[in-house]
Amino acid sequence: MLVLVVGLVIFFGIHSVRIAAGSFRDEQIATNERRWKGLYSLLSIIGFVLIVWGWSLYRPNAPEIYEPPYWGRHVASVLVLAAFVILAAAYLPAGSIKHRLKHPMLVGIILWAIGHLLANGDLASLLVFGAFLVYAIVDFIAVIPRGDPAPAVVRPRSDLIAVGIGLVAFALFGLWLHGWLFGVSPFA
Repeated sequence: MLVLVVGLVIFFGIHSVRIAAGSFRDEQIATNERRWKGLYSLLSIIGFVLIVWGWSLYRPNAPEIYEPPYWGRHVASVLVLAAFVILAAAYLPAGSIKHRLKHPMLVGIILWAIGHLLANGDLASLLVFGAFLVYAIVDFIAVIPRGDPAPAVVRPRSDLIAVGIGLVAFALFGLWLHGWLFGVSPFA
């Protein structure tokens, strides 16, 4: 469990700098943007790898904290599919999805985390997906005071591309790779 917790601390520690110490982050970017982005990326990758590794090590022996509802896996599949589409929209030129959600990355993470919490009741999953859920909600609340305007729709076809990318990503990761890596079927 230590590997998992260290990964969560590293990953969310660096991701929380803008929330907890925005002026420090701004100073680092002003001083040397490439160094800051390099450090941010390196710590994010290290943290993420430790999270995945720690979760896969701890999950087989993790105690069951709650019994997920019998319908949880089915709802999780729908939520994760929606999350993949929304996450794809976050990285494409603004379409209606990005315009309406304003912060699609955070909305996608929230849906992805809720879906996984509905399907998994073990402590390892609760730590990982609960941490992502809490972080995304806190970050969402933190961006509201900034008053970022909604991005203007520049490419209406971006939504169709996001749906296509989301479907492919869900098919590859959500169905095939997830079952192959973790031995977990979303339909079991």
